[in-house]
Amino acid sequence: MASTYSSALPRLPVFEAISRHDPDSTVVIHSSSGRRFKYGELLGDVRKTRNRLYEAAGRDDIDGERIAFLVENSYDYVVTFLAILAAKSIAVPLSPAFPAPELQYILNHSEALMLLSSAKFAPKAHEVLKTELDVEPAYLQLSKFQGGAPHERVILEKTGPGSAGLMLYTSGTTNRPKGVLLPQSVITSQARSLLHAWEYSPSDHLLHVLPLHHIHGTINALFTPLFSGSTIEFLFPFNADAVWKRLAAPFLTPDQTLDRDPDASSQSAFPPREKITFFTVVPTVYSRLLTTHKALPLDMQSATRAAISPANLRLAISGSAALPTPIKRAWSDLSGGNVLLERFGMTEVGMALSCGLDVADRVDGSVGWPLPGVEARLVDVDTHTVIEKGHERDADGRERVGEIQLRGPSIFAEYWRNPEATAKEFVESKDSDTRGLWFKTGDVAVRRPVEGGAGRSTAASQKDWARGDMYFILGRRSADIIKSGGEKVSALEVEREMLALPQVAEVAVLAVPSGKWGQKVGAVVILDEEFVPDGRWTPLDMRRALKGRLAGYKIPQVLKVVKHIPRNAMGKINKKMLVKDVFADEFSGDEL
Repeated sequence: MASTYSSALPRLPVFEAISRHDPDSTVVIHSSSGRRFKYGELLGDVRKTRNRLYEAAGRDDIDGERIAFLVENSYDYVVTFLAILAAKSIAVPLSPAFPAPELQYILNHSEALMLLSSAKFAPKAHEVLKTELDVEPAYLQLSKFQGGAPHERVILEKTGPGSAGLMLYTSGTTNRPKGVLLPQSVITSQARSLLHAWEYSPSDHLLHVLPLHHIHGTINALFTPLFSGSTIEFLFPFNADAVWKRLAAPFLTPDQTLDRDPDASSQSAFPPREKITFFTVVPTVYSRLLTTHKALPLDMQSATRAAISPANLRLAISGSAALPTPIKRAWSDLSGGNVLLERFGMTEVGMALSCGLDVADRVDGSVGWPLPGVEARLVDVDTHTVIEKGHERDADGRERVGEIQLRGPSIFAEYWRNPEATAKEFVESKDSDTRGLWFKTGDVAVRRPVEGGAGRSTAASQKDWARGDMYFILGRRSADIIKSGGEKVSALEVEREMLALPQVAEVAVLAVPSGKWGQKVGAVVILDEEFVPDGRWTPLDMRRALKGRLAGYKIPQVLKVVKHIPRNAMGKINKKMLVKDVFADEFSGDEL
């Protein structure tokens, strides 16, 4: 029946790019098994899978339909995602870690026509299909690709992308998750912006340890490298020892590798030996790697230092959460000068701001400049006026804090089936330009000139955007800006200073409701047992340690020492829930 469907694919930019790559170059490696897949077989497999979708739907027109899928991080995920785009449908990736009721909500809300799964997640798919669904989607279990298929030249039709796109669901920390619709044109714009700024190339070899239902893992570490012909190596879920072993592999002799894995009976059991050149993860991954490195055998320590040095690891990026300065400094020290690149993004906009490739452009605490194709502005949180360049301070010389607002071709189209929420997050420009609405990110920042060499790169790819004053994120307007006694305190700034203390292993700084101050600065801390073996660290100890580091009004007034701070898959903390759980006895009325 598949033969009745088209043997061609629509002319999407990503398919055009893939068709131009060396067909013998590697697109995907499964790190644990060593299985490899070539660019030359990718579009043929996409076409076959697209036609299976047509068969399951019973028609060859599923333009704009939502297709949800449960597939492990693998070549099969790449093929499935691209096949949905090839059908001009909207891909809705699901997290296998979510419980069935959450997946049921996404299927209902997206009005999914079809649910796809790999064999591995077929039981999960059937569990979801047994829940109360508004309309039961068609179900298709996908076969596993083994690799080694003949290279196939796939014709690209003149037809365009239709309504092809990607829909990701927000974390839903305060309300039900919203479906963020990213049309094909938007994710293509996001990819092209990153290609320009971060200079992906066919020689790049990315180690992918991120979940694939978030923008970070899907666009930065999968969709964009497909445009450049890079190799994507999947090693998921993240495990620090496995990552160190993989990074070290090219710098160990076979005998040393065998010593690390004495049960390996053949070279095929060893990790791939190409060096990793590109690594993009969240701060907690770097923290875990740094913590475990000291326990590695000496030969592994030497090999991993070489692996992450600037000479070998071309680009190491940190994002999705604020990067503590001590982690950035420790990684630079361990790697011999490989400074982590910070950037700012979110589901609705992809990546919006980034530091530059030159080391001088990676300024502590800054997320850099608007990326190519992105317009950014700051809107004063008090006066609600645009903070124009050159007016970053008020009449009294204080820095003006503003919400980051963005516009451009990389901004999402809408919250699915939620026009009220969509309209609420966009604002018209009050000046005379007609270039479109601004998206309100909810994140606040300051814009500062920076001394030194920042913004002076001579690289052609950096000259047209990495210039001028840099942005410094203060946090979420709703959770990270603490208004205490008339002063504004950035929770992220306090967290950075607290993490520089040897006693503090992890910290979350929160706004604690207060009758007297409006809000108090509160800190939830996990202590470093090496420096505080008895676990006793009082609020007075904390205040003494922070004196001289922070202004008095920024030093936390209340402290809670805990063993665990809950984080989501991207290393983020739901501060609104945490403050209720931890500071229940500190709420309003205590100081009236």
